Formats: sequence, C-alpha cells, structure tokens
Amino acid sequence: MSLRGLTGRVAVVTGASRGIGLGVAHRLVEEGVRVVVTARKPEPLADAVAALGGPEHALGVPGNAGDGDHRAEVAEKAVETFGSLDLLVNNTGINPAFGRLVDLDLDAARKIMDVNVVAALGMVQEAHRVWMGEHGGAVVNVSSLSGVRPAPFISFYGASKAALISITETLALELGPGVRVNAVAPAVVKTKFAEALYVGREEEAASAYPMKRLGEPEDIGALVAWLLSDESSWISGQTVVADGGVSLTGGV
Repeated sequence: MSLRGLTGRVAVVTGASRGIGLGVAHRLVEEGVRVVVTARKPEPLADAVAALGGPEHALGVPGNAGDGDHRAEVAEKAVETFGSLDLLVNNTGINPAFGRLVDLDLDAARKIMDVNVVAALGMVQEAHRVWMGEHGGAVVNVSSLSGVRPAPFISFYGASKAALISITETLALELGPGVRVNAVAPAVVKTKFAEALYVGREEEAASAYPMKRLGEPEDIGALVAWLLSDESSWISGQTVVADGGVSLTGGV
C-alpha cells in the first residue's frame, strides 16, 4: 500500500548520487514522487537520474551545496520542471576530519558547518521562497546518531549534526502549521561515506547492534518517505533515531 499524500508531489533530495540520498530518492519515486537530485559531480548524478527512471521521474542539478546560487537554481528548477517543490530532504554531509577536537583544524571545522548546517538551512530558505511559504510542504533533515550522543574521533561532525537537529526544532516552530520539519538520525549505514567504519570488519561492527546488522540506504529511505507523507501529519520538530538498537548498548 502506498503512503498517503506522496503521489504527484515533487521533492528535492540533496547529496543523492549514491548512498542514503539515492536510497531516499528511489523510495520516493516508488511512491509516485518526482525528484530533483543534487550532487557535486555531474557524471554520478546523471547515472543516478537514469537509475531513478530518467527525466520523467528525476532531474539532476549538479553543484556545490555550499553555493547559494546552486541552491537557488535547484529550487527554481524543481518548480519550472515539475510544477512545485512540496518536499525537501537535506542529506548532503561531509566529514573531512578524524581525531580529537583539541587537535581539529579549524578550517575543516568551518567547512563542516558550512556544508552540514548552513547549506541545509539555505536550502530550506530557498524551498520556502519558491513554494513552501505559500503552499506548505514537509522537510526532513538527515542528521546522525553522532548528533544525539558523543561520537569520539568524529565529534565535530557530530556537533554539526546536533546543530542540524536544533535547527530542525526551531524551523518546526517557525514554519508550522503549513510546513512540517523533522530529522532522522541514523547509526552506521552501509554507504561509501561510512566505509571506514565497517569495511573489512562488518560482522564485528554489526555484532554490537541488537538487530545484528548495519543499516541499508533503503532503511532510511522508508523512514524518510513516511515522515514526508501524510501518514505522519501530526509529527513535526522530531528527530527519529534509526540505529538498529545500538544506542541501547551505549555504542554509536
């Protein structure tokens, strides 16, 4: 059975040439949503559009999430191409730093915040400007379990994801009732972005999880689609942890 209220809608999914973003886009297309997907590199993005069913179902807009002109182009092309911008999934994220906070390169810290937090807020602003401010909509921000609890050695990435949760809550207050804003906080999902956390030791990594497996992009895609749908119409300002139960063990 399809999720209520998704068929015929238009979504922007950032950082969607692979991994969680592509998993979300696939699920939305299955639910009858047309998607505008973004990524830095044009070639992988074109491959993603083809995998999503081509131009009838998906449009790729390559560019840097930190670039305000790119964000404006994404929002405007969604409306020009498909007629609306009802749904937004902020998935773009980077983590170029690994180690203790006391040793963190502050230029790397600024870059993390710009892409993981400022760009996400900027994309909400653009979606609100071109469509949601007048017509309403729903937003899901992809945070992380590291934004909910400390995560040694990726702690500034976690700080950026905690900031994204805070922004999610404030936007839900500011934009309701017309626009709902929620977040998801995954633990380790099997993507290229997270390879350093499980490749070569997946069975060992998964053994800490009560569900005895790591996440798949499809797991997060299903949750995000539900949060965007009318099935969750009384839910806003919440962060849903999707972690296979690992936080119950004290792990991250």
